Amino acid sequence: MRELVVTENITLDGVIDAAEGWFAPSGDNDEPDASDVLGVVQQHMKRQDGLLLGRVTFEQLRGYWPQQKDDSTGITAHLNSVKKYVVSHTMQEPAWENTTVLRGPLETEVERLKREPGGEIGVTGSISVVHSLIAAGVVDEYRLFVYPVVLGRGARLFQDARQVGKLELVECQAFRSGVTLMSYRSRLGC
Repeated sequence: MRELVVTENITLDGVIDAAEGWFAPSGDNDEPDASDVLGVVQQHMKRQDGLLLGRVTFEQLRGYWPQQKDDSTGITAHLNSVKKYVVSHTMQEPAWENTTVLRGPLETEVERLKREPGGEIGVTGSISVVHSLIAAGVVDEYRLFVYPVVLGRGARLFQDARQVGKLELVECQAFRSGVTLMSYRSRLGC
C-alpha cells in the first residue's frame, strides 16, 4: 500500500502560510546556503511517484516550474514527470502533463490512490486539502521543514490537534541555514 506523506515548510509556531514572506525557495540570492536542504528534498522526490495538490497550489506550481529551463535542482524534471493529482471541482483542463483532476470525495479518492501500486504520494502546500486529509486520518507521515521564524499569525498546519493524535518522531536533521527537518509518523492506523 502506498503512503501519503505531507511535506510542509513551517515556522516554529506552526504557520504554513507563506503569504507573510518568511519563506523563499532555495537558490534565492539573499538566502543562506541551502544545498544540504536541497539534497534531502531530492531524496524525497526519488521516493515519490505521485503528488497530490489543491487547485491553488497546483496553479502556482504550474505557473512557475515548467518555465524553468536551466533548473539544475531536478525539481522541474520531477514536477513535469511525476503523476499529479489535483483536487478540484472547477478545473476543466489541467494543462500540465501527467495530471489527473480528482472530483470525487477526497477521502475516497485518496484511499483509491493509496491502494494502487507505486511509491509515496506527496502533498505540499495545499492548506485546505491538507486540513481535510488530517481530519480524515489518512496521512501516514509528516515531513516538516521548520524555519527559525515566529509569526504569531497565519494559517497553521494543525488547526485542531485532537484530529492528529500521537505522532512518532522518525527523523530530525538540522541544516546550515538554521532550518530543521522533523519527520513524524502518524499513529492513527494509516
